[in-house]
Amino acid sequence: MSDGDRTRNELAVYIISVAAELGGVHPQTLRIYERKGLLSPARTRGNTRRYSDRDIERLRSIQRLTAAGVNLAGVKRILQLEADLERIEQERDRLARALEQADVRAREDQRRSADLVPLRSVAVLRWREGER
Repeated sequence: MSDGDRTRNELAVYIISVAAELGGVHPQTLRIYERKGLLSPARTRGNTRRYSDRDIERLRSIQRLTAAGVNLAGVKRILQLEADLERIEQERDRLARALEQADVRAREDQRRSADLVPLRSVAVLRWREGER
């Protein structure tokens, strides 16, 4: 997802009635989900709820899980585990990139030092030349 898409997804533009309609629920259900910690809509200066595309996606996930028989406590735990997994995957990707960069640097260092002969090897060569 590009930064522009991420910003658009996080832009809180929908009032509660529109968000409820998009999610196929009653506005009171959104209030319940917020009280239970399942949704966290943005608030205007007048304290009006505003929902983003990301909130609507999360609402649809909640609806799918509850339709499958998961209670709200279970939904909350599943959503938290999914968020944890996403964070871990991002960290894994960051570490993989760092490892790849370190590997490239190590190979470059190895190529640069390939022409160098360790001092210990030079001493052995001199000693062997002295035997002749």
